[in-house]
Amino acid sequence: MLSRLFVLLCVSAPALLVAPDVARANDDPRRIRNGWTIPDEGYCDQPYVIVTDQGHWLCTMTTGEGKEGAVGQHIVATISHDKGRTWSDLIPIEPSDGPEASWVMPLKVPGGRIYAFYTYNSENLREVPSNSPSVGRRVDTLGAYAFKWSDDGGLTWSDDRLEIPMRPMRIDRGNTTGGETLFFWGVGKPITTNDVAYFGFAKVGKWGVPGGMVESQGVFMRSDNILTEPDPSRIRWELLPEDDEGLRAPKGPVSDEANLVALSDGSLFATYRTIDGYPCHAYSRDGGRTWTPSAYMTYGPEGRRVKHPRAANFVKKFSNGKYLYWFHNHGGEQIHRDDWNPYQGRNPAWVLGGIERDGLIHWSEPEILLYDDDPNVRISYPDFIEDDGELYVTETQKEIARVHRVDPTLLDDLWGQFDRREVERSGLVLELAGDPIAAGTEAAMPPLPDLGDRGGFSIGLWVRFRELTEGQSLLDSRDESGRGLHLFTTGRSTLGVTLSDGDHEATWDSDPGTGPGTLKVGDLQHIVVTVDAGPQIISVVVDGIFNDGGAIRQYGWGRFLPELGDLNGRDRAILASRLYGELRSVRVYDRPLRTSEAVGNFRAGVPRHETAE
Repeated sequence: MLSRLFVLLCVSAPALLVAPDVARANDDPRRIRNGWTIPDEGYCDQPYVIVTDQGHWLCTMTTGEGKEGAVGQHIVATISHDKGRTWSDLIPIEPSDGPEASWVMPLKVPGGRIYAFYTYNSENLREVPSNSPSVGRRVDTLGAYAFKWSDDGGLTWSDDRLEIPMRPMRIDRGNTTGGETLFFWGVGKPITTNDVAYFGFAKVGKWGVPGGMVESQGVFMRSDNILTEPDPSRIRWELLPEDDEGLRAPKGPVSDEANLVALSDGSLFATYRTIDGYPCHAYSRDGGRTWTPSAYMTYGPEGRRVKHPRAANFVKKFSNGKYLYWFHNHGGEQIHRDDWNPYQGRNPAWVLGGIERDGLIHWSEPEILLYDDDPNVRISYPDFIEDDGELYVTETQKEIARVHRVDPTLLDDLWGQFDRREVERSGLVLELAGDPIAAGTEAAMPPLPDLGDRGGFSIGLWVRFRELTEGQSLLDSRDESGRGLHLFTTGRSTLGVTLSDGDHEATWDSDPGTGPGTLKVGDLQHIVVTVDAGPQIISVVVDGIFNDGGAIRQYGWGRFLPELGDLNGRDRAILASRLYGELRSVRVYDRPLRTSEAVGNFRAGVPRHETAE
């Protein structure tokens, strides 16, 4: 009997999410379980790496034996001599039996000294005013901004602990203590540009529920002499922006975890998270003293909004002058429904590639960087490390932190996406073109990989719809048992895909509505449906736009359950039956295309001659 397993978005029964232990899964560099584990004490957060002057990796992190915010939370370091494969025992920067020390961010300066900046519960408070007793007893995000330093690559740390002076701002004076206690925390690593160092962090106003940090603003610390001053007590600090307000969201009260890069002209670019369903971005042309007005992040000037929940969203600049942006690719207004936890939905981790044009960053369409087999696992707080021409990324799920080597071709594709205009040939197993392809044409359907073996496939179409009525069929390979796949129009003017192995079924569709990446009447459009059995995700790219749900839904991509297996139905697929329009081209790949490849296929244009392979 056919069991209909519809696409799931983010949660499902854990028992159904155990992936088969196959070689393909074990070889996938995107699968976090294939990474190298960083040691910790139980809880672990924000594993950030410095390549030291001695040639080894130094990782700093926040750890502890309890959950996040528990007594005993402190900051540590660990050292790797083999690029993250193995690590030393933990080296305490602050002890576990002292006041809470958290959210450490490392900075290496010329000469090799490494500074560690962190939030320190300097008065050893045990409780603060809050609208929730449990939140009020959390004392790891308050106190003084402290720092220590190491002159031997992180093996030992200074006995001295210095504090960065911090002027109060409006959000401090209005916090739950009236400004008597400062609430704040930082993420990411400091940056340097034009002989100046910066790091971003968040000031917290209201403290309690929902979310712990009920109100926050993004701010920055600047030092113009830390890179050259040998005496740490003589380092100068300046809190930015200059006025009484930090970076804020256009709508919601939360604007935190500000993250920075410097553009080629010395301008600063920052991203920060919100609870609005979209992240924010801002530019400063005067060294962080003033910033552009509050705005949600877009894919480029006048582009569509980037979607993201309440999670770390980091921007990184690389030695080639290009950028990478880490986010989770879902959100929008739909994130505000009552049953949604804004801290969830951190799997997979997606990235955008960025390039500079006229003083602004333009972003590519997204690719999956990392995933876990269990959608409920949260992947966050990354760091990107360049070493010997290779790129690595760290991440944490709060209980396990790992290092992963990034496939360099992924980055090449992301950054090359802006100029890519050729048809991808690798994995192409069927290519038909016509003007148009005759209705009811039968084409030899190539065998597709079994999804249980963590393979996947992509199907690309050039099609013009004269109308978008329900029930039109573009490609159908189903046999008498229902096994196979079917591409069809749905009742909400979208392209649907049904996958069946005869026992299990999944379905998904393209974005509804009239925004970018949706179906149109009368336009010749390019559509790529990709089924990727690594992360078990179905995605759709329409006219080079990755479907992210648009204004209608939170997710534009969907999951299928791991039971789904062999989709090979009839050995001949029926094309363009009951189609009110023209099917001009069909391409089938026996591997999942990257988004960048789908974009390149679109930009290559419509095939003009019929071919078959």
